Amino acid sequence: QSLGIVDVPGHEKFVKNMVAGATGIDLVVMIIAADEGIMPQTREHLEICTLLGVEFGLVALTKIDMVDEEWLMLVHEEIEDFVQGTFLENAPVVPVSAVTEEGLPKLVSSLDTICASIPTRSESGLFRLPIDRVFTMKGFGTVITGTLISGTITVGDTVVLYPTGTESKVRGLQVHNQSVTSAGAGMRTAVNFQGLEKAVVQRGEIVGAPNTLVPSHMVDVTLHYLESNTKALKNRTRVRFHSGTSEIMGVVVLLDCEQIKPGQKAFAQIRLEGQVALVRDDRYVLRSYSPVRTIGGGRVINPVPTKHKPLRPEVIEHLKSLVNENRE
Repeated sequence: QSLGIVDVPGHEKFVKNMVAGATGIDLVVMIIAADEGIMPQTREHLEICTLLGVEFGLVALTKIDMVDEEWLMLVHEEIEDFVQGTFLENAPVVPVSAVTEEGLPKLVSSLDTICASIPTRSESGLFRLPIDRVFTMKGFGTVITGTLISGTITVGDTVVLYPTGTESKVRGLQVHNQSVTSAGAGMRTAVNFQGLEKAVVQRGEIVGAPNTLVPSHMVDVTLHYLESNTKALKNRTRVRFHSGTSEIMGVVVLLDCEQIKPGQKAFAQIRLEGQVALVRDDRYVLRSYSPVRTIGGGRVINPVPTKHKPLRPEVIEHLKSLVNENRE
């Protein structure tokens, strides 16, 4: 099996890069160092993965050569408590050492077993590739990389960058440093554009087929306000909206209440300072304006809504019907 690996940063200053990197992944390897245990960012990373809808994973307990057996058992117990009630609750915890190489074969075999149980993504969906890197290669021109979240892309295809609407053709494709003629959902993909200047391509944009996405300054969402928050979220709070590989400032307009307490859920409209091009059921993450931390997230119900006024029964009923429609 071929696995594309996205190594996301652990430091709190780079959590926005972690959110971008985790978009479109099938499986998470949650790395916890035996000599440090569970850190605040470990908790935030698990919350983000849950909000993004990741369902598969395991825990790699690293640096086991640096601690004694008794300490290792304590950290193991701490991890079991930490993952309780999450998608990692029944996942393997694999002790490993990069120095002695102890546990590495078990890590590989555990990954192999989990990967065999992950459903294959449909290649018939809407082609979408959020851009996480843009660079220029001598003799080739502008190249972007990202995780192909749905559909397929083929050399020669005409594509559009959303939300700007810039159009180009696919000159070349690479997957795992190998040139290919097409790439499918779930693959880490590099796309070489034909005759497109690097300056007009931005991280956070989405590569898609022409006339398939509609940019919007607003999205209707279900919002899960994390239990780890220390105070209620008030209406019209300024936030950082993360979707795909983009981060855009916006305001949360609560539609069925005046404030949400930690652990509660609500319907909301996020009004943004820039445009996004999303589809229904996309996942998103909200982070506070200052100090910056993850506060919640959920699903997109309507990616191109009209402006709603709060506490309108007809609006809430309509949003409930959209959510129920998604479940059927």
